[in-house]
Amino acid sequence: MNQTYDDTVTKIKPKLDLAEPSLYRVIYLNDEQTSFEFVIESLMAVFDYDENGATEIAKGIHEHGSAVVAVLTYELAEQKGIEVTTLARNNGFPLRVKVEPIV
Repeated sequence: MNQTYDDTVTKIKPKLDLAEPSLYRVIYLNDEQTSFEFVIESLMAVFDYDENGATEIAKGIHEHGSAVVAVLTYELAEQKGIEVTTLARNNGFPLRVKVEPIV
């Protein structure tokens, strides 16, 4: 049996006007139980700060009640927030982390 097929050409236009992903702030909130040393260690371990940078941010958190520690895409910000929270709970600290969009 001989079958014939119509030649069909589908033209797909690529979407070239892709938007950049939205950015989110990762914010540490100060509390009276989490040690200054733990905050520094978590900033170094999770966000790859050097000791001086982590110390400066930890001072800002302590003095102002909170500080933005990173600006990332949603998925990365959420993952880092979970990592810090898990690390804090495993070490007996109530450190809270907020992730909020940049408007």
